[in-house]
Amino acid sequence: MPQNTPGNPEGDGTPVPRRLLAAATRLFADQGYDRTSVQEIVEAAGVTKGALYHYFGSKEDLLQEVYARLLRLQQERLDMYAGSQEPVEERLRAAAADVVVTTIENLDDASIFFRSMHQLSPEKNKQVRAERRRYHERFRALVEEGQRAGVFTRDIPADLVVDYHFGSVHHLSTWYRPDGPLTPQQVAIHLADLLLRALTHPGT
Repeated sequence: MPQNTPGNPEGDGTPVPRRLLAAATRLFADQGYDRTSVQEIVEAAGVTKGALYHYFGSKEDLLQEVYARLLRLQQERLDMYAGSQEPVEERLRAAAADVVVTTIENLDDASIFFRSMHQLSPEKNKQVRAERRRYHERFRALVEEGQRAGVFTRDIPADLVVDYHFGSVHHLSTWYRPDGPLTPQQVAIHLADLLLRALTHPGT
């Protein structure tokens, strides 16, 4: 096994933390968090336990980071769409489609998230929920902005609209297959269209 000093990248140039996360994600997705040992992770990553504990204090820290990196990506992209100068309906459509595409492109992360989130300690679970809530609140703010402007109907509460869309997103890991009939972009367009239709004024 290669003996990597903390901070040094692997022989192929991959930084040690990234290699550890890739190995952990693959193992957590394939065999579950509970059934994956620290030893299996370090062997798959080709590093020592010392390297793992240098970057991540525990296996649980790896699990939390699997969640956190996807949430960070999605939050960054949502902030970009929400802060643009496009009409609110176009900003919401783009944000609604983007969360679908980024979820599908990181399907292992999403699957682990919903299957193993309860394994986190109460404190770490609270942190993850706070990050998710921040994302959902920014998304909901777009719906509310459109409702205040009269672009979207007020007949359906913004919270319900957001729950409706993210319920669909959260189920992607249970049914989407890369070799299926729809591309990530096609799924994203369909789900974004459904969301916008739910907000369309009756008769328009």
